[in-house]
Amino acid sequence: MTTQPPRERAPSVPGLAEELRISIARLSRRLRTLRPPGAGDGALSPLSVTQLAALAALERHGSMTPRELADHEKVQPPSMTRVIAHLEERGLVARRPHPTDGRQVVLTATDEGVAILADERRRKEAWLAMRLGELTEAEREVLRQAAPIIDRLSRS
Repeated sequence: MTTQPPRERAPSVPGLAEELRISIARLSRRLRTLRPPGAGDGALSPLSVTQLAALAALERHGSMTPRELADHEKVQPPSMTRVIAHLEERGLVARRPHPTDGRQVVLTATDEGVAILADERRRKEAWLAMRLGELTEAEREVLRQAAPIIDRLSRS
């Protein structure tokens, strides 16, 4: 069996950008594929990435108008209307009148919505913890140092 030599790491900033893009996309895709128990066996279908993101935004920010939520998630209001309708239908989001503008409503995550997010996070973090356990301590230390940097990049 012939082994391929390791690929040379690109020392340039564009080369690093390519490596990070590919690695982060693969990890993100892998985490998205983790399905809750019961998915596909007649249980309610899992939430889409957009639905989970909208629900998480409501959990994190407490409450938002539909427009604020659409702006936050960078989607068009008609698309967010469909997302909200699905979340409401599932009992994961509640709407109440806006405190100062009678023409608007405010959305909040329900206890059930918060529980679904907690379960989603637990499942993904358990999978990731197992994979991290397979690394050396030195590799985990590199990732500990990289995590806040990657977070900063994601917020820019």
